[in-house]
Amino acid sequence: MSDAIRAVILGIIEGVTEFLPVSSTGHLLLAERFFHLGEGDFWDSFTVLIQLGAILAIVGLYFRKLWEVVIGLFTGDVYARRFVIGVLVAFLPAVIVGLVAGKYIKSVLFNPWVVCFTLIVGGAVLLWVDKLNLKPREYDATKFPLLMYLYIGIAQCVAMIPGVSRSGASIVAAMLLGADKRAAAEFSFFLAIPTMIGAFAYDFYKSRAEMTMDHMNVVAIGFVVSFITAIIVVKTFLTYVTRHGFVLFAWWRVIVGTLGLIALAIGR
Repeated sequence: MSDAIRAVILGIIEGVTEFLPVSSTGHLLLAERFFHLGEGDFWDSFTVLIQLGAILAIVGLYFRKLWEVVIGLFTGDVYARRFVIGVLVAFLPAVIVGLVAGKYIKSVLFNPWVVCFTLIVGGAVLLWVDKLNLKPREYDATKFPLLMYLYIGIAQCVAMIPGVSRSGASIVAAMLLGADKRAAAEFSFFLAIPTMIGAFAYDFYKSRAEMTMDHMNVVAIGFVVSFITAIIVVKTFLTYVTRHGFVLFAWWRVIVGTLGLIALAIGR
């Protein structure tokens, strides 16, 4: 299989799964394990670098709202300033945990057995949350209380375990703390911006010496594919989850995790 085709497939996986509560990291690890996609140091960096394409999709879709926040910072808008502080507060726990335990997590927990188990457990959690009779109090992701932002950021740290899902952890936390489904999903998108840009910058700096022109071309292909796919998925996801909840994604997780465990058990 050519590198270009691998880049397209991995770009689609990244774009589809990054903002759904199904774990993009988990799906990429399983794709590597069972279909031999993206094996090797370069491909490990590739899956991080193409996340920027998915992030730019969010920036494009929410450009007007994000621009209003930027303008509000310079015009004294209290809500704009509190939102930016809230995103930074939510982002900080992941930075701390990543610096303290990042190497341990990657060396011990990044394996397909862990991914499959956490996919199933995360699916059960989504089913449980979806059946709760929650009474939303917050309908605007840019106006959550500061403590709520912090608690969501702490919950996001659990997603450093592959298969948990960054968006899933932050969405579940936001809903349990009083956000409606749409606002919870939208904040998970906004929180992804600094989280994934930080991961991109770190990984690009770390692997910059190994990047050849051929590597850059392959990354560019994955970047564009993940960007286009993410735009389509985010628009569809928000509409779907507002009307139908998370049951589909919960069962997706359970089925993928179960099939993965069966394949591992029989030695595939």
